[in-house]
Amino acid sequence: MSALTDLIFAGSNAVAGLTEGAVNDAIAKYGADAKIAFPDTAYFFPTIYAATGVKVQKLGDLPACVEVLKSLISNKPELGDALNAGLATAVGAEILEGLKFADGAQPYADEAGIGFVPDPIIRSLGVPLVTGDIPGVAVVLGKADDAADVAKVVKDYQSKGILTFLVGECIDQAIEQNVKMGLELRVVPLGHDVTSVIHVVTVAIRAALIFGNVKPGDLAALLTYTKERVPAFVNTFGALNEVVVSAGAGAIALGFPVVSDLDLGDLQVPGALESVTNHDETVKRSLELRNIKIKVKELPIPVAFASAFEGEVIRRADTQAEFVYGKNYTCELLTMRAMDEIEDHKITVDGPDIDSGAKEYSLATYIEVAGAKMQKDFESVIERKIHTWFNYMEGVMHTGQRNQFRIRISKDAYDKGLRLKHFGEVLYVMIMDEFDAVVDKCQVTMVTDPEKVNKILNEEALPAYEARDARLESMTDESVNQFYTCILCQSFAPAHCCVVTPERLGLCGAVSWLDAKATFELNPQGPSQPIPKEGCIDEKTGRYEAVDKMVHSATHGAVDTVTLYSIMEDPMTSCGCFECICGIEPLSNGFVIVNREFGGMTPTGMTFGELASMTGGGVQTPGFMGHGRRFIASPKFAAAEDGIKRIVWMPKELKDDVATRLNETALKLYGIENFCDKIADETICEDPEALMEFLTEKDHPVLSMDPLM
Repeated sequence: MSALTDLIFAGSNAVAGLTEGAVNDAIAKYGADAKIAFPDTAYFFPTIYAATGVKVQKLGDLPACVEVLKSLISNKPELGDALNAGLATAVGAEILEGLKFADGAQPYADEAGIGFVPDPIIRSLGVPLVTGDIPGVAVVLGKADDAADVAKVVKDYQSKGILTFLVGECIDQAIEQNVKMGLELRVVPLGHDVTSVIHVVTVAIRAALIFGNVKPGDLAALLTYTKERVPAFVNTFGALNEVVVSAGAGAIALGFPVVSDLDLGDLQVPGALESVTNHDETVKRSLELRNIKIKVKELPIPVAFASAFEGEVIRRADTQAEFVYGKNYTCELLTMRAMDEIEDHKITVDGPDIDSGAKEYSLATYIEVAGAKMQKDFESVIERKIHTWFNYMEGVMHTGQRNQFRIRISKDAYDKGLRLKHFGEVLYVMIMDEFDAVVDKCQVTMVTDPEKVNKILNEEALPAYEARDARLESMTDESVNQFYTCILCQSFAPAHCCVVTPERLGLCGAVSWLDAKATFELNPQGPSQPIPKEGCIDEKTGRYEAVDKMVHSATHGAVDTVTLYSIMEDPMTSCGCFECICGIEPLSNGFVIVNREFGGMTPTGMTFGELASMTGGGVQTPGFMGHGRRFIASPKFAAAEDGIKRIVWMPKELKDDVATRLNETALKLYGIENFCDKIADETICEDPEALMEFLTEKDHPVLSMDPLM
């Protein structure tokens, strides 16, 4: 063991000396008061902030951090001391990477890697992480003797949906081997310097702060969270120098096992640092060490099928065939039938296939299902999964839904043999796998004959869409006798529980009342449980005895009371993966809403990240609330505080997205026409004084409303 600890201490001491020198040089060059920050984060230098509570904002804050770093290096031969030295290396790496951004520099502008991962990206990863679409996080580091070995491992992770970060020359090797890379493809190059591995570490650390309600400065809670709730691990390729070994010790301290392709002999620590010299076994052993179990779906298609391909973008020049609404007839429809009306696993292509020579086609994706427990309300729930499943196919891009969608098939996928019958096979396998509790038989027809598509569109699809919309329009919180919980996010946020109602979807934007109902029917012991709408304590705020009881139970006693319609009194908790956050703007007495994609400043004086840092992880913060986009136009949005009439500012993209529905709600509830014209955005103002001038000019109703506090 002493040989291993000697290597770790040698690396951590080297990093400590390098860090101290770099800090002194930066202060000499720019001055102690020069500002220093990573881009687009509310968590300062995240590793230092989470471990110590120190907010690094200027260069003069760093010498004290270097002293903390040095204090972690005891040079004692015990493994625990060596792991602390590994944490010191992580702190040093964070400082060295942070210094790259001094004086407004953009150090990764010309790099193959992306460097620091911004807060909004981490929040966007929350949903796929908790649903298992991203079952784990791999860090691939170093340079393999054979580039093909790196490509094999990375592509294997990609096929399993694992989010993979690359550090070092393995980036160039992956590029050489034509590995498809990018955040949307779940393979992310970070940088060539070994210090860039800290950008993976800060993803895990910010997950603890964002989702886990870990308090800055609570190192023990931080290490417990990363070990138990962040399913990450490290693979190293090629020679290991002292700094790499020390960085690996930091990973192990966080609970992330390291698998090396070198024979480490006596240096191995079972379960923490292991050798796997056969690259065919690397992925298997890595997943075992984090107890990551992946259910492999055998699909009879000639291309890969994995969630990692969901964000793949196919350019027009790379497109073999395309189905696009507007130019052609298109629709997607799933409808329930009687058991004797359909033939199970019947896949039909009705019309020309994509090998007919044309570039564009009409398409009706026509799915018929039958089952003893199938319900009409489940049709749209299953139908919406078409978008996801088609995107899981490598070489296929699907956008939109219903009769307004675009599908592109790449030349590469076509050359591999992908045809329309394979789309039908994907739908059949996935429906029978995910919805087997309610679907007993499934029949799929891919129709490309324009006249037949047009007939399905007008005689079946459009009437079905209209009937569903009318059903949803008629559904209110008052029209149902139960709500539902959603605790999917508890794998990351153990103190959070969503309460989903017809007029309030889950804060991630992905779970509607119908989705929650279907989830319960599919899995009665699963994340969505019914809440009887009983024991109304306060109708205005939406407080129910049954809701309080269920939330208390679901959060293991962490939350006692939740109101459904108030932002000021016991607002609903948040996980951290909310689409938007609403907060009070004191001067106007109104609400500012900002979505996670917006990186600018708001009239509250805080960015999205700064606003979001005040909630999340299951805490209740009066005056702040995470929510989904569609909830903004709901009549129940902060209804206890007069609701949408208090909305005074939103980013323009968000405002444009919700304008039609929000204007309709404002007209229906309050008789206000074109309400969105009274709401400011970043093109109008970013400070409260200018906001007040705009609101006064527009005669915004908030100006005559009672104070919130």
